Order: sequence, then C-alpha cells, then structure tokens
Amino acid sequence: MRAGLILSEAFYGLRRNASMVISVVLVTFVSLTFVGAAMLMQMQIGTMRDYWANRAQVAVFMCSAFSQQPTCTGGVATKDQLDQVKATLDSAALSPLIRDVRFETQQEAYQNVIDLLGKDYASVITPDQLNQTFWINLVDQKQSDVIIEAFTGMQGVEQVQDQLQYLEPLFSALTVATYIAVGIAALMLIAAVLLIATTIRLSAYARRREIGIMRLVGASNRFIQTPFILEGVFAALIGSILASGAVIAGVHFGVDGYLRQRVDFVTTWVGIPQVWLVIPVLIGIGIVLAALSAGFAIRRWLRT
Repeated sequence: MRAGLILSEAFYGLRRNASMVISVVLVTFVSLTFVGAAMLMQMQIGTMRDYWANRAQVAVFMCSAFSQQPTCTGGVATKDQLDQVKATLDSAALSPLIRDVRFETQQEAYQNVIDLLGKDYASVITPDQLNQTFWINLVDQKQSDVIIEAFTGMQGVEQVQDQLQYLEPLFSALTVATYIAVGIAALMLIAAVLLIATTIRLSAYARRREIGIMRLVGASNRFIQTPFILEGVFAALIGSILASGAVIAGVHFGVDGYLRQRVDFVTTWVGIPQVWLVIPVLIGIGIVLAALSAGFAIRRWLRT
C-alpha cells in the first residue's frame, strides 16, 4: 500500500509538471545520445586500429635508377646490398619481431601498379622506375620503429615506411570527434542535472501544503522524498530509452545501411552487438544522475 501511494504521488507530480518533465526527457535524450555516439566511436577506433595493426606492413624500399637519396648514390641496389638487408632481417635481433617477409621485384611491382591503375598507364610507367621492396609483417606492429631504425641510412635502401602511419591522421580525427562528442555530452548532462533539480524543487513547492500535512502526521523524510526522486528517475529513464533507440537507429541506418556499403577501406564496423553493450551504460548513467540530482534537490528543499 505504501509503494502504491508513493508511485501515485510520483505520477501525479509528473502530470502536474508535464512541461518541465518533457524538457528533462529531451535534454537527457540529447546528452545520452552524444554519450552513446562517443562510446561507439571509441569502439570503432579501437576496432580499426586492431584490424590494421595486424595487416599493416613495414616496407623497405631499395634504391632504383631514379632514387635521389644519399644512400642511393650507386644507383640500383646491388645483390650484395639486397643480401645485407636479408641477413639483417634474419638476424637474432630482428627475426623474433618478424612474422613473415615478402620480397617484391621491380617487375612484380610494375604488374601490381598496372593492375591497380589500369593498362592505360603501361606506356607511362616502366619497371625500372619502381623499387624492389621487402614487405615485412611484424608480430607486433607497435615495434615498427625497431625495423625503421635498423634500415634507415643503410646503403642501397631508399626509404623505410610503416603503412600504419598513413592511418594515424584518420585515427586522430576520429579521436578529436570523440572528444567533441564527450564535451557536448558533458555539458548537456550538466544541464539535465540542473533541470532535474529545478523540476523537483518546483514540484515540491507546488505540493508544500501536502508535504506539511505529511510531516504533521509523522511521515518520514524518506517517505516524503521518494516520490520526488522517482519523478526525476522516470523522466531520465524515458530520455535514456529514447537515446538508446537513437543509437540503435544510427548504427542500423547510418553504419549498416550507408557507411558499410560506401566506405571500402574500413572492413570492420561497430554493429548492433556493440550497441547492446552501450545501452545498459546509457540507462545506468541516466538513472544514477537523475536519482542523485533529485535526491539532493528534495533534501535541500526539505531543510528550508
């Protein structure tokens, strides 16, 4: 019976302050949507980084007839220089770091370029313009600096490149976007907390006579406070559910329905399984913040 009375009081407060409750729902919805987007973006960055870290290679480009580096003064890399690179790769210092190595001749590089760009470039590009290349897959891509340091400045080596470095600007841009989303979400959550507190105080003021009567008949502070806390929790819960629906729709239509078919270089995307991990967090954040904000507001009001 006490539970029924508390719930009826809470729903009465929600109906009486409908406009403020709608404002709380909307602010909570927007802020938690940004929180969900930020979490999914961070998951996407981690997924992409792991995927490419396992596939990115370190390329040791040997000198060609057109190389201008100081290490290429002798022209095309000689057999001795190629053997020196192979011996270094097989050495005790580097071999534990390397998963496998593939050597690409100038003719193979030429054929790959033609396959990629089309036969129209066959008359423009010649094999001697391209580099002989050692393509190295590492056990741990984070140790690519060791390979780069080992071959930088070696005679016959034009340059050493880590393919993963070309994706770092993309990862950085996504990280900045995540920080922006988190910043906006934090501001909106602060606004939601303040709005919930204001709503609870107004609701308590509107029912000050009822609260006075309840105090006279011996009602405990907890009994008086609970309906007001539930008002904030119910409003935030609705906003959290709407935010969860927005995140599901964003992934379903935005990622699965659009990006997955149009962005070819990204082969791993966050999906609905990741959304189900985010949703409990969103609902938990909404409920906890609302309960704390409403509880603080009503306790402070009852002291006055």
